[in-house]
Amino acid sequence: APSPPSRHFTLNFTLTNLQYTADLHAPSSHKFISTEKVINHYVSPALVLPILTCLTFLLRSGRDKDSTGVDAVCSYRNNVSLARFDREQVHHELSTMTNGVTKLGHYSLEKNSLYVNG
Repeated sequence: APSPPSRHFTLNFTLTNLQYTADLHAPSSHKFISTEKVINHYVSPALVLPILTCLTFLLRSGRDKDSTGVDAVCSYRNNVSLARFDREQVHHELSTMTNGVTKLGHYSLEKNSLYVNG
């Protein structure tokens, strides 16, 4: 049987203790790659959906330039035997696992920056 199709949602948040630099804009830079790995390590396993992967497609300057905004596209399998995508549930799970949207691993998060769009 063919595997169920993948669906996508976007995830946005701001890392307040990662100063944005030009090498964070270059997907081939060591800093971008290591930042992306850390984000995937903490975000993907925390979600209740069967996540395939979160692909960070943009690291951008935060509002104050001392922070870094993260825009990611995440994939999940759309399987009729699994619960349908619920962005409120995903937001709740991420909020819980980030200590109320304050910590992601060694990164600090801007409290009101978490956004999930399904």
